[in-house]
Amino acid sequence: MTDDQELGQRVAQFRELRGLSLRALAAAAGVSSSFLSQLENGRTNASVASLRKIAAALGVTPAHLLDASNGHTRGVLRAADRPTLPLAGAEKFVISQEPLRNLEIYSGSFPAGGSTGSDPYSHGNAQEFLIVVAGTVVLELAGERYEMHKDDSIEFLSSVPHRIVNESDAEAEVLWINSPPTAAEEFHPTDAAV
Repeated sequence: MTDDQELGQRVAQFRELRGLSLRALAAAAGVSSSFLSQLENGRTNASVASLRKIAAALGVTPAHLLDASNGHTRGVLRAADRPTLPLAGAEKFVISQEPLRNLEIYSGSFPAGGSTGSDPYSHGNAQEFLIVVAGTVVLELAGERYEMHKDDSIEFLSSVPHRIVNESDAEAEVLWINSPPTAAEEFHPTDAAV
């Protein structure tokens, strides 16, 4: 297999891993669909500028596209490099990276008394899992209270108003998993201050 064919296969693998059509990736990278098709099929090579644009649109570095050892993954996300989302009295870290495909995953750290906010919120209509990794939290879900301990999990619809609070004296950690991912416009806090 030639270097051009290997590069083309890696571009196609990353595109498919992200759930992008050939046309969508071409548009995001600012290249033509016909060029991208030829590249994926090993019939042309890419300039450094084109390779950088395609890599950026895929959310990887050009080195990822040139290195055959990691075509099946986006790479390691180090804990220190995770994007953080603000919460009232807690930390929420993004695990699943853009572009999202089938899952949206976050981890959260709640100090004693920490919460997702003073009021419940809802988002989209996804299948949501809450998994307690350490400590104890209370999930308030549609007016019900669920005390959740390490290794407990619960599944619910993200469209149902919910809130998490750590009423214990120790730090707690959780994972949230949503499928499908929630679009930004589908987030509905019940209080603008949340």
